[in-house]
Amino acid sequence: MRGKYSAALALLLLCILLPLTLLLTLGHWLPGLAGIWLPAGTRIAIDARPRISLHALRIPDIRYQVGECTLAHVRDVTLSHPSRWSLHAAAVTLDTTCLAGLPPGAPSPGAPRTLAEWQQMLPRSWVTIDNLTLAPWQQYAGGLHLALSQEKQQLRYQGKLVDLSATLTGQALSVEHFTLQLFEGQKPLALVGKFTMPVVPDGLPVAGESHAQLYLPQQPGLVNVELNWQENSGQLVLDNEQQPQPLLDLPWSITREQLRISDGRWFWPYEGFPLSGRVGVTVDNWQQGLEQAKISGRLNVLTQGEAGKGNVVLTFGPGKLSMVNSAMPVQLTGEAKHDDLTLYATLFTSLLGPLNDPQLQFGPGSLLRSRGRLVEDLNIDQVRWPLAGVKVSRKGVDGRLQAILQAHENQLGAFELHLDGKAQDFLPDAGLWQWRYWGKGRFTPMNANWDVTGTGQWKDNTIELSRLSTGFNQLQYGTMQVAAPRLVLEKPVRWVRDPRAPSFAGALSLDAGQTTLSGGSYLPPSTLKFSVNGTDPTAFQFKGDLHAGEIGPVRVNGRWDGVRLRAEAWWPRQPLKVFQPLLPKESKIRLDEGTFNAQVAFSAAPDQGFEAGGHGVVKNGNVWTPDNQVSGIDFILPFRYQDGIWDLGTRGPVRLRIAEINSQAKASNVTADLQGHYPWDEAHPLILSDVSVDVLGGQLKMLQLRMPQHDPALLRVENISTSELITAINPKQFAMSGRVNGALPIWLNHPQWIIKDGWLSNPGPLTFRMDKDMADAMVRDNFAAGAAINWLRYLEISRSWTDVSLSNLGELRMKSAITGVSQVDGKRSTVRLNYQHQENLFTLWRSLRFGDNLQSWLEQHMALPVARCQPSGTVCKEHQQ
Repeated sequence: MRGKYSAALALLLLCILLPLTLLLTLGHWLPGLAGIWLPAGTRIAIDARPRISLHALRIPDIRYQVGECTLAHVRDVTLSHPSRWSLHAAAVTLDTTCLAGLPPGAPSPGAPRTLAEWQQMLPRSWVTIDNLTLAPWQQYAGGLHLALSQEKQQLRYQGKLVDLSATLTGQALSVEHFTLQLFEGQKPLALVGKFTMPVVPDGLPVAGESHAQLYLPQQPGLVNVELNWQENSGQLVLDNEQQPQPLLDLPWSITREQLRISDGRWFWPYEGFPLSGRVGVTVDNWQQGLEQAKISGRLNVLTQGEAGKGNVVLTFGPGKLSMVNSAMPVQLTGEAKHDDLTLYATLFTSLLGPLNDPQLQFGPGSLLRSRGRLVEDLNIDQVRWPLAGVKVSRKGVDGRLQAILQAHENQLGAFELHLDGKAQDFLPDAGLWQWRYWGKGRFTPMNANWDVTGTGQWKDNTIELSRLSTGFNQLQYGTMQVAAPRLVLEKPVRWVRDPRAPSFAGALSLDAGQTTLSGGSYLPPSTLKFSVNGTDPTAFQFKGDLHAGEIGPVRVNGRWDGVRLRAEAWWPRQPLKVFQPLLPKESKIRLDEGTFNAQVAFSAAPDQGFEAGGHGVVKNGNVWTPDNQVSGIDFILPFRYQDGIWDLGTRGPVRLRIAEINSQAKASNVTADLQGHYPWDEAHPLILSDVSVDVLGGQLKMLQLRMPQHDPALLRVENISTSELITAINPKQFAMSGRVNGALPIWLNHPQWIIKDGWLSNPGPLTFRMDKDMADAMVRDNFAAGAAINWLRYLEISRSWTDVSLSNLGELRMKSAITGVSQVDGKRSTVRLNYQHQENLFTLWRSLRFGDNLQSWLEQHMALPVARCQPSGTVCKEHQQ
């Protein structure tokens, strides 16, 4: 009995320990056992030992290998049975690129064939995957939940970009909710539908109807999507109620051997560039999977612009698209037209490599060309992009990159530019692109030819312009001519596009020969050198200085933030003599003494335009002219410029002080202040004030002139010496002595007058003496007026009053009342003279003697006298013609 108990106990222990041992060693025997039923070349790998508890079985990691490729990787699997079977996985990753490694094979004998047979095998269970990832579409990862039974199967999938809820009951598939985010920033695709699944689940549903709504990029309205089919044919339609025709209409048919889209139509009316065309696609052997399918098709694009209609044809195949090695020939030929621009394409390409890492290779003869009008005034004669040998892949562009542009602008001139370079796996901020460029052109407005040449590269995140030389043979506009201006690099311009430490730096130099101005004046050869330093071309600081012979340096520094330019310029104090070349030689003006300095701050932006403010100062200036010398010039100009308006005298008025003007009429102590706005208006007037000058032994004063002018500006004449005035004018026919006072109301915007109702008077005695020879000649020619002339030979004026008016045409009108005593042959007689005079003052000024200027005018305008004789021929008189 004792041996029987021992045997029973051992059998009981074996029944308990054997399952326990099998479960604990699951990682060792299960992969080998599963390999009996798995396809050849595939296996299951369990790296960590499973763990078992009273309620669940936990497996940390399971991988399904196709060769060395992991087709499925499952982590943290838990199998339990609370009320029904429950399978939970923390993460599942499926790699579709491994499907190509699966060997073809027939279904196992006895395996379920119909959909119903598959459904009858399903236990009542739940399947939950917290994160399901399908490579290479990782962006659509999400959580999956399945509720399975033989009668009904429910699916719920939710991720950041996709949300799906569907139910399969028998052969009836109902999609209650489906949204898919196709484009960033756009509303997602929304779809609902009902489908009938085939009896044998080895193909597409045998019938179905679905409706969807989505927003397409660059399209303002909602698009309706309808998909209908029955048996082996159907139709896909994208429609917008605001458009007269469908955006996409694809009739399709399908058999076991072929999927075909025939005579499809598409239409894209948006962005002011309507496009349309037809499409056809054929997929042979589609049931054998993507690796065995043979694809071919044709798509054409119809365009229309001001240059006419265009047609571009895209043909592809026959070829294959593969997750291992695609081989799809693609050809694009034709022309597209938009407005006045025409694009010509002849591209022979091949799509190679796996679909998750494809490569587009351009063959011999691949060329893009264009001509027409790109912008309003720029006419493109021809632009060419040769693409033969270029490869495009996920790594970037590889091969020789070229471009040739020939264009002209009707007013500015024609030009030609070339770009040639080589790219190695280039993408923005990755790889390498080296280039060189050159070109030439004509700048018609300034009668100049220009050229440009340079080199550069874009390596990883660094763009470098290593060499640049561009300039004109000359710049000529009117009488101005600049000799050979040229811009070159002093230091390579380098832009490092590193988000953690971006930088942008370089140095340039603009050199020009002598600038010739009108009248023989000129600016000496000049050089502007400046450097830039910042983070990128939209955020940098700059500084530099300008030299032109002895003029300068003018130092400039500032910053650019991509929208607004801000800068400051300093002109250090330097002698006025350095500006002598800027004055025409024919003016005979010579700068002698004095200094000049200035400081300006300015900014510019699209919303504000150009603004500037600062001041300029001239100290103790001395200027010589042919007729006078101006010395002791002090001039201060504070200003601000904004919105096309000058604000003069921002921190105090514009001040002019002149110590002395040495001329025929010597003047001294000249003062004038100016403050206000130009152009002026009622709210912002311009005011000239405190005008004063000591001249002719007296003084001229004007307290204020306001523009716009409502009242006359009163010019006061105080104690002017007539003897000094006569000496300055130097007439030979008469002489005067004594002093004059007066007031002249000045108008600058009166419709008729410059001076209206002005007056002159003598505060003390005046004397007038006529030249004896002149008086004797007048008496001989006009005996009747002889007595009056004699009264004026010497006249002592005790009282005089003169009304003065001057029109804006130069007509001077004077009405004088004079009381005085005349002395003739020792006899004194009282004289009361009422005198009216009218003359064009502008013409009179020309007749006054002011040195060489008057002499030159007389030589040009004086006519010789001619004789006029009596009929008898015995008496002749001369007259001026």
